[in-house]
Amino acid sequence: MTSTEQPLTPFYHRIVLKLSGEALAGKQGFGIDPDQAELISLKIKSVYDLGVQVALVIGAGNLWRGNTGVQHGMAQATADHMGMIATVMNGLALQDALERVHVPTRVQTAVAMNQVAEPYIRLRAVRHMEKGRVVVIAGGTGNPYFTTDTAAALRGMEINADVIIKGTQVDGVYTADPKKDPNAQKFDRLTYSDAIKYRVRVMDLTAITLCMDHKLPLIVLNIWDDHSLLDAVLGKPVGTLIDGE
Repeated sequence: MTSTEQPLTPFYHRIVLKLSGEALAGKQGFGIDPDQAELISLKIKSVYDLGVQVALVIGAGNLWRGNTGVQHGMAQATADHMGMIATVMNGLALQDALERVHVPTRVQTAVAMNQVAEPYIRLRAVRHMEKGRVVVIAGGTGNPYFTTDTAAALRGMEINADVIIKGTQVDGVYTADPKKDPNAQKFDRLTYSDAIKYRVRVMDLTAITLCMDHKLPLIVLNIWDDHSLLDAVLGKPVGTLIDGE
């Protein structure tokens, strides 16, 4: 930064970043691609370096989809518990990628796995962030039948986050799937009620309802767009903002 440039000032100071497991999959569509993990870690570092406190909630769609098991007769609870365990694998991969770019990171999990990760404890997670560590929160809510989107909303409320940022492969919420409908229109902003009415597919409706009840804003953006995460943290218009009535 030159002497004439002004330092960047974050608009949001504590965020929950929600990513699907597919963000780690790479071109093959499954598994964990170290190159993808590195790209994500650099995006997180760009906001971490501004002093933003970051909690990261990760899904597991790249490793396991509970619906697949259920369709083959597996009990929903068993399928969901397998997914929770898979999120810990993704969390460890992201921890490694973040540590390699010199971002101190801790993995916490709602499913006890003491040999590889800390148990999720709200005050400990907050303390880690206050000490300058990124916290990867895995294991979903620790209960079957709840998505990792809902886990992100729940953790966001518990740690008093300023915003939840949902990183996807599309640049916001549309009237229809923009990959299938060329006439789909993008929303720059939606109320919680409108997001529920339109049954927004990029975020679980239970999660949106929780955010509405506790007035926690939600931003949906394309995590792969250059500087999209940084712009969102700076308060610039990016993606779709879902907030008050």
